[in-house]
Amino acid sequence: MTSDISKILFTADQIQAKVKELAEQIERDYRDKKPVLVGVLNGAFVFLADLMRHLDLDCAVDFVSWSSYGKDTSSSGVFRIMKDLETNVESKHVLIVEDIIDTGLTLHYLLDTIRARKPASVKVVALLDKPSRRRIEAKADYLGFQIPDAFVVGYGLDFAQRYRNLSCIGILKPEIYAGRGTPPDEIE
Repeated sequence: MTSDISKILFTADQIQAKVKELAEQIERDYRDKKPVLVGVLNGAFVFLADLMRHLDLDCAVDFVSWSSYGKDTSSSGVFRIMKDLETNVESKHVLIVEDIIDTGLTLHYLLDTIRARKPASVKVVALLDKPSRRRIEAKADYLGFQIPDAFVVGYGLDFAQRYRNLSCIGILKPEIYAGRGTPPDEIE
């Protein structure tokens, strides 16, 4: 599968070093807060698993899954909840765990949805940020790496449900998705 990658952006070692660094920052800020880590499925599950293993905190974990729909699924801005939180987050400290911030639409919607549930606080940790594709203001409180405008896979990120299991993050060769129209957008 790595033969489908045109360029490796981050090796497994670089990713693990960054995840540990992010965990240290989060641990300092959440020392006495017992956060609820909210993983955004499907892409963030690998990042969330590694991140929480580095945290020496009393924390809970839950997941959400969103599906955008409409004529242009990557930019419709209309979302359907496929899996909602099972945890009541009222008066709790919520840390949203994202694999990638791309257009900002999903994160914006998720933040609005979580804030409506009256948590004590809401912050975002994202492994990747692709600011060149931003359509709406969105930023992470804790950020791993900024990346160029390229379609990336690995470490939980996929194309057609493939490549999630790669330990690195790389740019997918355009010929892999050729014939399927323009490159697919990452759905944050």
